[in-house]
Amino acid sequence: MFLTKAQVEAYDRDGFLILPNLVSKDEVALIKQGLARAAQVDDDRIIREKGGGAARMIYGMDDLSGPTGCAATEALSRSNRLLQAARDVLRDEVYLFHIKANFKEALTGQIWQWHQDFGYWRTDGLREPRLVTTMLMLDKATELNGCLYFVPGSHKEGTIDAPFDDKTTSVGLWTLSKEQQTDLVNRRGEPVPVIGEPGTVAMFHPDTVHGSGHNMSTHARWQMYFVYNAVSNVMQPVPKPRPAYKANRNNVALQIRAKESILEPAE
Repeated sequence: MFLTKAQVEAYDRDGFLILPNLVSKDEVALIKQGLARAAQVDDDRIIREKGGGAARMIYGMDDLSGPTGCAATEALSRSNRLLQAARDVLRDEVYLFHIKANFKEALTGQIWQWHQDFGYWRTDGLREPRLVTTMLMLDKATELNGCLYFVPGSHKEGTIDAPFDDKTTSVGLWTLSKEQQTDLVNRRGEPVPVIGEPGTVAMFHPDTVHGSGHNMSTHARWQMYFVYNAVSNVMQPVPKPRPAYKANRNNVALQIRAKESILEPAE
């Protein structure tokens, strides 16, 4: 195991786990270089803010043959730190469902409404929420620059039947209504801000309710999301499957790379 028994128990209880300083500054810088290049690409793997312009989301960094591929990001996904930690909380071998980067540029980065990720992913043919998202902070995350917030214990609610919102931002989501979010917070407690320095990692359950506000600061807030699925959580056929870079169906277990630091080439 990479995580301790106490850390796994905290994840099971709260629906999330924060791991400060898990990735080095040099590793973060290398990943950011790859993302800056990918953000200039004109491709469907990139979703831009409403009205065009700045990148809001980039998929496909693990596909080294694709236009947004990033060797440093792909290598980190197979590091013991991330891969074994995902195995620990899922109690299974895992593979990458997808990798994506979320951007909130200074002053203009928009909100993410209150939602559960599995509200969307179940439409991909996933039977159970046996996934884990490992979020890496690439910039310092603060409440002013639109950090993520988690509602503790909200994963125990199961997948909430929330309405679909494709009007608020450029990304459609099944988002909790005002009444649903208010009731949830009244029962589960106030949302917790996920703040930290670059290199901090937050792991969270696909049914954990989360959201984030507008970036009101003069500093960008970039974050990378590695989503691992249990190999036993086989995806069922759906009429219109999303591209593999959004919903990977190839459930072959990932293997830990030979060198832990992504600054060193694997043997």
